[in-house]
Amino acid sequence: MKILASHEHQAPAEGDASQVALANDADALALPLEGVTRIDLHFPQFTDGRAFSQAYLLRRRRGFTGDLRATGDVLIDQLVQMQRTGFSSAVLRATPLPLKPKPRPEFPVHKNPLETMK
Repeated sequence: MKILASHEHQAPAEGDASQVALANDADALALPLEGVTRIDLHFPQFTDGRAFSQAYLLRRRRGFTGDLRATGDVLIDQLVQMQRTGFSSAVLRATPLPLKPKPRPEFPVHKNPLETMK
């Protein structure tokens, strides 16, 4: 699977029939595939899995052999599942999720009793 940064990805050009951006609510079985070399499937949120179903249908039922590209809110944690369902490339989201530091538990400090005997 090819992984792209967001700045490396170009959306399909207007009027270019070889590259298609398929909407989430579109029927993947009805898409004409003649001459299509790349299909972009969009994840509006990482919790929205409709693009997984579309990728599976395009690869398994339709026999699409071109590039299936995941775009949108794509996280690195999803890459294994994307590859399983048929994606061949993914564009990682532009900004990473903000990391919140976990609070550290306070441990009481105990001195070693053997050191105090010296």
